[in-house]
Amino acid sequence: MNTHIERFEYDNKIVKQFAYAAAIWGLVGMLAGLLAALQLVYPALNFDFSMTTFGRLRPIHTNAVIFAFVGNGIFMGVYYSLQRLMKARMFSDKLSQIHFWGWQFIIVLAAVTLALGMTTGKEYAELEWPIDILITLIWVVFGINMFGTIIKRRERHLYVAVWFYIATWVTVAMLHIVNSFELPVTLFKSYSWYAGVQDALVQWWYGHNAVAFFLTTPYLGIMYYFIPKAANRPVYSYRLSIIHFWALIFIYIWAGPHHLLYTSLPDWAQSLGTVFSIMLIAPSWGGMINGLLTLRGAWDKVRDDVVLKFMVVAVTAYGMATFEGPMLSLKSVNAISHFTDWTIAHVHVGALGWNGFLTFGILYWLVPKMWQTNLASKKLANWHFWIGTLGIIIYAVPMYWAGWVQSAMWKEFTPEGQLKYQFLDTVTHLRPFYALRSLGGLLFLIGAVMMVVNLWKTIKAGSFLANEAAEAPALAKKVEIHGKEHWHRWIERKPVQMLVLSLVAVAIGGVIEMIPTFLIKNNIPTIESVKPYTALELEGRDIYVREGCYTCHSQMIRPFRSETERYGDYSKAGEFVYDHPFQWGSKRTGPDLAREGTGRNKKMDSWHYNHMADPTSMSPGSIMPKYPWLFTSKVDSDNTHKKLAAMQTLGVPYTDEYVANAKAEVEKQAQVIYESLKKEESGLLLGEEGLQRDHEIIALIAYLQRLGSDLELGKKDTNLSQK
Repeated sequence: MNTHIERFEYDNKIVKQFAYAAAIWGLVGMLAGLLAALQLVYPALNFDFSMTTFGRLRPIHTNAVIFAFVGNGIFMGVYYSLQRLMKARMFSDKLSQIHFWGWQFIIVLAAVTLALGMTTGKEYAELEWPIDILITLIWVVFGINMFGTIIKRRERHLYVAVWFYIATWVTVAMLHIVNSFELPVTLFKSYSWYAGVQDALVQWWYGHNAVAFFLTTPYLGIMYYFIPKAANRPVYSYRLSIIHFWALIFIYIWAGPHHLLYTSLPDWAQSLGTVFSIMLIAPSWGGMINGLLTLRGAWDKVRDDVVLKFMVVAVTAYGMATFEGPMLSLKSVNAISHFTDWTIAHVHVGALGWNGFLTFGILYWLVPKMWQTNLASKKLANWHFWIGTLGIIIYAVPMYWAGWVQSAMWKEFTPEGQLKYQFLDTVTHLRPFYALRSLGGLLFLIGAVMMVVNLWKTIKAGSFLANEAAEAPALAKKVEIHGKEHWHRWIERKPVQMLVLSLVAVAIGGVIEMIPTFLIKNNIPTIESVKPYTALELEGRDIYVREGCYTCHSQMIRPFRSETERYGDYSKAGEFVYDHPFQWGSKRTGPDLAREGTGRNKKMDSWHYNHMADPTSMSPGSIMPKYPWLFTSKVDSDNTHKKLAAMQTLGVPYTDEYVANAKAEVEKQAQVIYESLKKEESGLLLGEEGLQRDHEIIALIAYLQRLGSDLELGKKDTNLSQK
């Protein structure tokens, strides 16, 4: 047996950098979320400024919390634990620094471009194509550094945490690459390669599994390392961890379609999503139980140790969220919850409780250890725990209540069979709930500020250990095995096999769900009356996406009586074949717009003009922001032909002649809307420049008036042919 002891050092500098970044970006992301929440109570906080409207701020908040706060938290935990689990310094200090600074650069680019309205319009994947490429490169750097460390390890077996790190890396790479297929038009403008139903399926395969494999699996790996370390106890069950890992990564990937229940997605795909979502309860709770039972015999320590308090609440929140998620995928429950604030409550129980509290607990454990001192104030940390816990409760409970109230009001009919409430009634009714939600978010933010102050005092009192001395026996090339070895051990000794098997496990579900949707035409039957957007309508749609209108409005009418009575005929798969990207939305803060240009929903051009200038002028009590810049900014029709040519490449049937004459087509349709508005000029809320035919508001009106009109035209043609 090789007993040669090797001496080496762990790199704590990279852990420190990611810890600092997690804390700082956490405050930024939470502050953005608090402002967005307050905007739904006090619309004046949109400041009538393009970069601070809710539609642009919400993606900044979600990206900052997911990829900046949690992302840096992941790397902090992985870089600390991986070195110690592998008994080896990271493969390359230089790659570690490239990873750190590259990731921070991506975050800054994301904040700037999203504030400027440069977005793909796909939730949690809003960043444009150059940033997507940069994300891919930095993720590869992280992968090389991680696998290089694993390969040069001094520990033969891979501990369960490392399994989750490997699965995270390979799955996030797959999700990001597949969902980011887009066709560039300019440096910061592209169109999704997929359209309509197919785009929705790919997006929520990505969106759900971004939660699964960015917000969950790496944090489970971190949980498996830091809870035993903090409690000084072994993991409860090795066998349960095996079941937890393989069942979770295999089942999770199938669950994406449960975000699209009652939509135009084929029923078989919806059913698959529901079935696997229900199955997901078992491995999820297996992990929660494994984490909590690791603390068996240490509950007295939990009572006195603030780190373990944070971790226990985090794992409990994980269990709550992973029970509720499958329940929300039941069609009977989803019919109530979807598009409401119930989903917001569900998401934030996981985000604030699971990701937030586990990150806080790890920071409280790591900082004193790396700075070789005691936590500056245990009392302040305990205050943070209780204020943060209260913040989660005050945030979540009003949002659950708001969701139930929303759904009930949307669906209620009078005894005479008429809808009892206008959509705006629900908006005004919910403002007190939104105010309470803001209070909960404020408390959570205050707790995070207290933590930063506490950690800063700890850092000032300590001495940072940048290179931590360690020693371990060199990895023996051959090991004698005495007795029967568990079958899983051979996988743990082979990281490449672990990588390949993980990729196979996560790829199966996506392949089975997506390939039939793309290849079998019957899944998305075409509708003859559905035509491509005109040049001006396409420009208007791009403005709609830029302003983040999809964050508040859906374009998907479900086959419920309450929705067809309120909005019009339910949505069909063939309606969306030219939509790059799809715009079905996931939350209705405002009404659905799928039939905005048809029937009783159709409004005069002047109504839309005034509504965008001052929403309360047309809808008293509205919480929608004003959009004054649409009345001064001009449509860049010089680039419209590039957009049409890109759509041609994606299969939209524009003729070469139409593309060549794009600018003239824009001006021709704009003139029609301009003349319509000119007739009502005395009633328009005109800005300083007055009514101009080339302003962006004209293009946006063109798009809104187009919504749903193809189906209405198709019905008229059918009626005429029957006569």
